[in-house]
Amino acid sequence: MYYLALAVIGVAMGIFGGLLGVGGSIVMIPALVFAFGENEHLYQASAMICNFFVGGVSALVHKEANVLVTDVVKLLIPSAAVGTLIGVAASNSFIFAGANSYLLARVYGVFLLYVIFYNLPRFGKSRGGSDGFDISATKRSAPLTILSGLLTGIPAGLLGIGGGIACVPAQQFFLKMPLKRAIANSAATIAAIAVVGAFYKNITLPQHSILVSDSLKIAAVIIPGAVAGAFLGGRIMHKLPVNAVRAVFILLAAAACYKMLTVAPGH
Repeated sequence: MYYLALAVIGVAMGIFGGLLGVGGSIVMIPALVFAFGENEHLYQASAMICNFFVGGVSALVHKEANVLVTDVVKLLIPSAAVGTLIGVAASNSFIFAGANSYLLARVYGVFLLYVIFYNLPRFGKSRGGSDGFDISATKRSAPLTILSGLLTGIPAGLLGIGGGIACVPAQQFFLKMPLKRAIANSAATIAAIAVVGAFYKNITLPQHSILVSDSLKIAAVIIPGAVAGAFLGGRIMHKLPVNAVRAVFILLAAAACYKMLTVAPGH
């Protein structure tokens, strides 16, 4: 049952990651907490590995559909990588050490509240046309793009998430990027910064008395289903109305938020 649960989590992670450009940790981490109890540092380390595969497959699907805004992505990636290093360092601080690791879940839940309340007023609205792809009204600002990258990387490193849950609304807010373009850019950014975050987080697991091999074992079981799911989710995103995508985004964030704010501390 343990391996079956991980496989199912992988498929769900991939589908939602590909559909929403969020890497999939928003599904994977709360699902692991629900199935096996709190072990936040371990789950974050595994999730960052899986995020690379989910983000990479999703980005390839979006590139094939020619919806990536490459000049934005080129600035998002390096700034998000810097933010990821800052976030991982913060997650390894004494504040979240030992039995206090559950506080990372609480921070994650509060962050998801922001995501929900940011997107709720926008439900039913579609910037740039009904398909969510028109970039004629976007702001091309290097400083704001770099800021969006930092705001993507810091929560990605701190919470073990792909970063898309921050990258998508940051692009919408600062760059006026339409939702589906923001999702595509987010997927490419996630794939790149996941490498940085996964390496840093996994090599620091021993300071939390966790074996790196435990993280790798979880990731190895989840990745195949996550890859297949990401391919499917990326395809679905291009076919759904933009408001349907936003509705799924809000509902998923709400479910994850509830779980992370009510998680019991580990031992």
